[in-house]
Amino acid sequence: MKSIDLSKISKIFDVNDREKYWREQWKKLRVHSRRKNTKQKQNFVIDSPPPTVSGSLHIGHIFSYTHQDLIARYKRMRGFNVVYPMGWDDNGLPTERRVQNYFGVRAEPNVPYIVNIDVEKEKERLGIKKQNQLIINRQNFIEMCSLVTSEDEKAFKEVFERMGYSIDWGDLYTTIDEKSRRIAQRSFLDLYSKKHIYQLESPTMWDVDYQTAVAQAEVEDREKTGAYHDIEFVVDQTDNERFIISTTRPELLAACVGVTAHPDDERYKHLFGKSAITPAFFSKVPIFSSSEVDPEKGTGILMVCTFGDQTDVQWWKDYSLKLRQIIGKNGRIIHREFGTDGWDSVNPSLANKNYNLIIGKRIPSVKKLMVEILSDKQNSVLGDKKPLIDIPKQINHQVRFYEKGDNPLEYLTTRQWFVRLLDKKNQLIDSGKSISWHPSFMYKRFENWTNNLNADWCISRQRYFGVPIPVWYPLNEKKLPNYDNPIFPNENDLPIDPQISVPNGYTESQRNSPGGFIAEIDVFDTWFTSSLSPQIVSKWGDADDETKELFPMDIRPQSHEIIRTWAFYTIAKALLHNSNIPWKNIVISGWVLDPDRKKMSKSKGNVITPIESIDKFGSDSVRYWAASFRLGADATNDESIFKVGSKLVNKIFNASKFVLSHSAEGEEITNDLDKSFLFELKKTCDIATKAYEEFEFSIALQEIEKFFWNSFTDNYIEIVKLRARNIDNKTDQSSAVLTLRKTLNIILRMFSPFLPTITDEIWSWVFAEETDVKSVHLYHWPESKEIEKYIDVQTNEIFLIACDIIGLVRKAKSEKGLSLNSPLEELIIISNPSDQKKIRVFIDDLKNSSGAKIISFQNEDNKDINIKII
Repeated sequence: MKSIDLSKISKIFDVNDREKYWREQWKKLRVHSRRKNTKQKQNFVIDSPPPTVSGSLHIGHIFSYTHQDLIARYKRMRGFNVVYPMGWDDNGLPTERRVQNYFGVRAEPNVPYIVNIDVEKEKERLGIKKQNQLIINRQNFIEMCSLVTSEDEKAFKEVFERMGYSIDWGDLYTTIDEKSRRIAQRSFLDLYSKKHIYQLESPTMWDVDYQTAVAQAEVEDREKTGAYHDIEFVVDQTDNERFIISTTRPELLAACVGVTAHPDDERYKHLFGKSAITPAFFSKVPIFSSSEVDPEKGTGILMVCTFGDQTDVQWWKDYSLKLRQIIGKNGRIIHREFGTDGWDSVNPSLANKNYNLIIGKRIPSVKKLMVEILSDKQNSVLGDKKPLIDIPKQINHQVRFYEKGDNPLEYLTTRQWFVRLLDKKNQLIDSGKSISWHPSFMYKRFENWTNNLNADWCISRQRYFGVPIPVWYPLNEKKLPNYDNPIFPNENDLPIDPQISVPNGYTESQRNSPGGFIAEIDVFDTWFTSSLSPQIVSKWGDADDETKELFPMDIRPQSHEIIRTWAFYTIAKALLHNSNIPWKNIVISGWVLDPDRKKMSKSKGNVITPIESIDKFGSDSVRYWAASFRLGADATNDESIFKVGSKLVNKIFNASKFVLSHSAEGEEITNDLDKSFLFELKKTCDIATKAYEEFEFSIALQEIEKFFWNSFTDNYIEIVKLRARNIDNKTDQSSAVLTLRKTLNIILRMFSPFLPTITDEIWSWVFAEETDVKSVHLYHWPESKEIEKYIDVQTNEIFLIACDIIGLVRKAKSEKGLSLNSPLEELIIISNPSDQKKIRVFIDDLKNSSGAKIISFQNEDNKDINIKII
């Protein structure tokens, strides 16, 4: 057993230099590479979240991605063939917004393609100001998206590698690459054949900024200022009976198609079955009853518009109300004419005069204009007083937004593709119950979301950089598309772009021609592809399909805010395609919060990038910070924890130099104190292993760290360091050195998932040669049986007794103003005879560590041991 030459070891650990060195070594050793075509029971498969490629990673990403890497490294050491892929989510609205802002462009249909486009030169040629957007061709826009995302992906990969993530980059995919497009389109065809997909022209949530439909899972409520506007309506064919509707959306008055109140509301019961006339636009609309109305809210009677919210949509369907859409896809009021079919008015001239004032205006402007219009008494039905009763009452209320949008959502009637989910709520809940949730309470969020689902999944998006929906439609002789008979490609031809490819039986010349075909121009919702991450990794349906070996996967790591999106949709896809669950476990990380206890996110502009922390403290210290928090718990970007991690790294470095600078000739651990100490090591190993098996890595770290500081460095090393140098007693010296080295070997392995760089650095000094394993990450996780052979149950308590006495000595020296290394004339131990017998076993070590020339005993029957020093 040889020792290291300290003169060849640096005095300090150069974090950045050694991290770079070990990253290269891990690549050479293929530490993170998996074996292909391995049986499922030998695999441990991680469904790692593909981060959205739109800018830079922030510290919140590092927090959650570290958690999954801890599990990956542990499972690899447990002998599993760890399948740890990575994907980049590079299609979708965030990417498009980034490209639009970065290049100053916007894509629109029917714009010519420009080869090797130079945006600045093109703007100059057309006389477009630098700050204004250039309108470009769809394909030019897609090329720009690909360019930006490829650069972002390089930056993302560099950060992940700097963090020491044990990702198998051989399994890398992007959600826009050929494989992902093929599998997403295969998913569409499969769901359509199983009658899980349909298309429909109906009211859909619409974001006016991105100008696309959105799904329920992408919607969030935000508190906004608003106002109640009390507007007077008149009951038709009565003696001028009036009632007041209090609304926060006066801009939709022109779209009013009905009025409703609760069936039991005595104030309005007599009105049901009659009609009301709206002010300003003078439309006759039916008055009906609905139990959905809250009599306590506002005046208890509501106007039903096309469309204010989801309830308006439902009333429109249930009561066959007229369709009066006044908001366009860009959020501006579109042209309509009262007095035409569907736009009845008892005073069309004045109605059109008022309506012309708001055409082309955005919603905030229309609100203000409607206040002015309703403040003019000529716009009341009876012409005797202004329809707006009193000034608007200011309020704060919850308004629905697309999670990435800047303006409230609208409901517009558009043709969209949907996946049927409302009829599968019970099946989805059963699937969720079949998965182990960590922490377990997170399952309730999934169950609540599923139970509260009120719409099928809208999967079509009116954007450009996404996976095309693989459909064409036949055109009749008048060039009208037959949406009820879509044309699908052969599965062998996937992936296809219907705007480029031609359906079987047609030629390119028939595109957009009478009797020919037209391409679907929409793309899939990004979640439609991301939800297939298990199928993409396992290459579902391809020639090299690994579904049997990799599906269902073992864990899905993710944060809790995307339970309703990524987790939900992935569970849905696995149910619909595979009649199975996508993974056995789902592990949920918390958020990283800013100083105001708000979630860090790029959209909020409160993010901190991880590079500065990695440069300053090293990736091991940043990993230590992330590993310190339990699953589901939120964290703060606390620099003090990074510092604790750095201190731990340096302590491991220095303690290892001490341990490995000693050599011994013997090969047996004979000393009872050493055996007792190893018993504590075994307990720590058992607790850490159990915690890891339950994905409680923070508990594992806590126990390992506590043992390292309290038991190993603060006590055991201090107790035996003189014995480890005493070659006069080779048996006891050898026992101490063997125990030190055995303990360090096991500690390095237990710390290695958390601190991969420092542990491999120390491992390379001695243990790589001794074990013939060049990286600690290729060695096995420590097991109890490695330690049990050295343990004697008769001696198990000795080390803890020694720690208690050393603690009392340190306290007594401190109280007397002595340094810890000060020698003592005598140490008097006050204890019962049974404990004295145990203490005598390590009395020489006790003399050395306490500095006492003499140790004497004083009998006392108390259980607790006390001391006196002289």
